[in-house]
Amino acid sequence: MNERVTPPIHALPDGEAEVALVLHLPWEDVALLGQEAGRLAARMQRPVTLDEAVSHRLRSNRSAAHAKPAGAQPPAVPSTASVSSLPPRPPAEQARQAIERINGTAGQHESA
Repeated sequence: MNERVTPPIHALPDGEAEVALVLHLPWEDVALLGQEAGRLAARMQRPVTLDEAVSHRLRSNRSAAHAKPAGAQPPAVPSTASVSSLPPRPPAEQARQAIERINGTAGQHESA
């Protein structure tokens, strides 16, 4: 069932292309994308989807790599080694912590 299928690519009127992908990400990466979307939304002063945040991140990394002088290394992709070395947590706990990071409420718990 691991056959490779090329996703459909659609040309957009603005000269860009659209590729639909399904990604399986750890909750920590989803939280980071949420933070990126929050920063982008603040800069653009409008709501931003995770799709837009990913597209923006890919474009900015590509632009930064092209702007480097010859022989310079492209920007390093953040390593997930620190994430994968963490002890496993139940999915519900991972989801709760990711949502707290996205909402900026990590470490703030209601007191009774």
